[in-house]
Amino acid sequence: MLTLNINGRVLEVDADPATPILWALRDQLDMTGTKFGCGAALCGACTVHLDGNPVRSCVTPISSAQGHKITTIEAMEGDTIGKAVQDAWVRHDVPQCGYCQSGQVMSAVALLRTNKRPSDADIDGAMSGNICRCGTYQRIRAAIKDAADTLA
Repeated sequence: MLTLNINGRVLEVDADPATPILWALRDQLDMTGTKFGCGAALCGACTVHLDGNPVRSCVTPISSAQGHKITTIEAMEGDTIGKAVQDAWVRHDVPQCGYCQSGQVMSAVALLRTNKRPSDADIDGAMSGNICRCGTYQRIRAAIKDAADTLA
């Protein structure tokens, strides 16, 4: 049994320590908001926060998360920045197929935690590891700026 702090709750997971966080969340804990995209940390669909930093949960073993705080998309509704980003996402019609959205939101939230007024270059840099198959990158940038304005 491994003990993990997920979204402020201490949870036990009965899994191999090498199991990626993604599969512990989805298969063991029924937290399906974090998506599987590529399995190689290339697309960003599986992004969660580990101690506030965005990480690719498809390649991060649960053993490395012990003693740290994991935050998933499920916790964003109750988070000031997360709520601002999600609301801006809706206002700017960002989601198309929606598959990448949880990872995109998690990366945007991490950016706004450290940079309250990101430039286009800051946004492009922070979001560069998140692939959107539908190509809504301009809407994503607009939504991040909108969320930043809302939080100002």
